[in-house]
Amino acid sequence: MTSDTTVTAAASGTWNLGDRAVHRIGFGTMRLPQTGPALTPDAVPRDREQALRVLRRAVELGVNHIDTAAFYFSPLRSANELINRALAPYADDLVIATKVGPARGPDGEWTEHARTPAGLRAQVEENLRQLGRDHLDLVNLRILGSDSIAERFGALAELRQAGLIRRLGLSNIQPHHLAEAQAIAPVTCVQNPYGIGASATQDEVLRLCGEQGIAFVPFYAIAGAGREGGAGGSEPAQVRAVAEARGVSTAQVRLAWTLHRGPHVLAIPGTGDVAHLEDNIAAGALRLTAAELTLLDRAHTG
Repeated sequence: MTSDTTVTAAASGTWNLGDRAVHRIGFGTMRLPQTGPALTPDAVPRDREQALRVLRRAVELGVNHIDTAAFYFSPLRSANELINRALAPYADDLVIATKVGPARGPDGEWTEHARTPAGLRAQVEENLRQLGRDHLDLVNLRILGSDSIAERFGALAELRQAGLIRRLGLSNIQPHHLAEAQAIAPVTCVQNPYGIGASATQDEVLRLCGEQGIAFVPFYAIAGAGREGGAGGSEPAQVRAVAEARGVSTAQVRLAWTLHRGPHVLAIPGTGDVAHLEDNIAAGALRLTAAELTLLDRAHTG
């Protein structure tokens, strides 16, 4: 499909992240610092000017919700530094969401998650430094496992009280974590892996967020099982059928289906290519019919 560059992120509608209205199609920066698979020590750095063009084009097309992390980097490139260079001074309506917990050393290898208040504060301060800000709009606590998050989320709540963070979210959680966090401080959003074929547990988290007015922000909505490596493998026949009938890409069908899961669902597809960016944003204008949704729901539930 040839991109319709007149389609802007506004076509996807809006949802409030706290007191800030954002368009439901945003932009994720995980793939921006490199070409090929992300978050690996041997990632190939992306051309710097190309990465900056993508960020600036995203904002030109109305994207006002950008997702990042200090651990999104490759040799020579970091997502936060690229955001700072491309977009500062930041527009008043732009929400930059970052996440803390995971950590990578200078060599790109993963190190132990930050689990102490001091470790989390250090990560918050590193994001502030890289982005060139005196506060962070939104910080998601990303976790592994099912153990209690009370101490870690409580540490971030204290940083929110201190003014370093405006809003708090969660990432990669199970349903019981949401109630645990809500008892400590308001949760603005939940970022979990989600898309066609996601597990029943993820459907449950999406439902809980909708009931509580919390934004649900899927990652890997396009990539699915490809995860950091990007989309790959064969698509379900139902996805291909809708894409062919509409004359759009399967990635656009996946994004449109995700947005149809509820008005509180946002999307943060990432790319390092301007044409792909424009296609992703155009997916926010794709309105699926009831018959198409029924067909795609079959692919989702298997």
